Amino acid sequence: MAEKFVLNETSYFGKGAREELVGEIQKRGFTKVLLVSDEALVEAGVTAKIEEILKKAKIKYKLYSKIKPNPTIKNVTDGVKACKLAKADVIVAVGGGSSIDTAKGISIVMTNPDRADVKSLNGVSNTLNKGMPVIALPTTAGTAAEVTINYVITDEDAKIKMVCVDPNDIPILSIVDSELMASMPKSLAAATGMDALTHAVEGYITKAHNEMSDMFHMKAIQMIFQYLPAAVNEKKEEAIEKMGMAQYIAGMGFSNVGLGIVHSMAHQLGAVYDTPHGIANAMLLPTVMRFNGEVCADRFREILIHIGRPDAEHLNDQDVINTFVWMLSELSKTVGITQTIKDYGAKEEDFEMLAEKAMQDPCKPGNPREVSKEEFIELYRKAM
Repeated sequence: MAEKFVLNETSYFGKGAREELVGEIQKRGFTKVLLVSDEALVEAGVTAKIEEILKKAKIKYKLYSKIKPNPTIKNVTDGVKACKLAKADVIVAVGGGSSIDTAKGISIVMTNPDRADVKSLNGVSNTLNKGMPVIALPTTAGTAAEVTINYVITDEDAKIKMVCVDPNDIPILSIVDSELMASMPKSLAAATGMDALTHAVEGYITKAHNEMSDMFHMKAIQMIFQYLPAAVNEKKEEAIEKMGMAQYIAGMGFSNVGLGIVHSMAHQLGAVYDTPHGIANAMLLPTVMRFNGEVCADRFREILIHIGRPDAEHLNDQDVINTFVWMLSELSKTVGITQTIKDYGAKEEDFEMLAEKAMQDPCKPGNPREVSKEEFIELYRKAM
């Protein structure tokens, strides 16, 4: 059976890479930009770095920044209105997953008006038209939204996160500039870094993994274990740049083979309690990997051998699982993530509702071990 692999067209990496933006806009014939960012980045002066470039080149733009950390259907529909008013022909997204995911939603609705309700985009989409062109400049090293075919939008009425999977949403250009990531506070750098690790680990063990995705995911795992502590705790320039690359590499993999139930569970925490996505993943990752270890200890062994534990080759399966889970937990602690889901408002009386929603999450089918509603409830309980 043929295996499909989708990658974006062009990417730039490195310090100051944002300077390539104007040349690319002009080369492609775009004249009016909808600049999508969030208010925190606007207030922090990060978005201004892109505005200055556009102003200097006399490129017309309108800023849309009314975006929640867990972006909503309304954020998308309001963005569509802003895009039409601006008469934009390209969207430039500056930010983390929130801004880029919102930009993707706007992009798809602009060219597929039959999906204006946004709710119909949930799951594996069958949109007919390629989205309006998006240029993505990530400011966090975690989501890899700039290179994936996925975006996540919260349905506030239903209290679910919609995972929209659509090759028509992939940005035409990604600019991964470590200077845009350098201003992240420690907590955000830690959360997004653990999000990237979750992408890489789940992508490596997912049912659909293949030789090409394995290559991306293993390299990303190695880089994250090597560079995340220095990027977070010491703000080392090289480490920040390497994390920008690592999360992108992980994105190339999981975008094509899917994820697992860490994400199925984390999506519900974000939708119900507004838990930051990276934090949710970090809190759940060790618990879920212990659960998955029953069927993928050999994959854990391969990872351990590549992240400084060559002795794993001679360990029994249970010791491999214990060692891997311990290393995941220790990395979280090293970058300051010590909370449990209880700290973010999770209540035991909600577990059945959370489990029911997790059962319907699009990431669940990719998990290497089958999981029941009762097992989801127990996993949430253990994560307390």
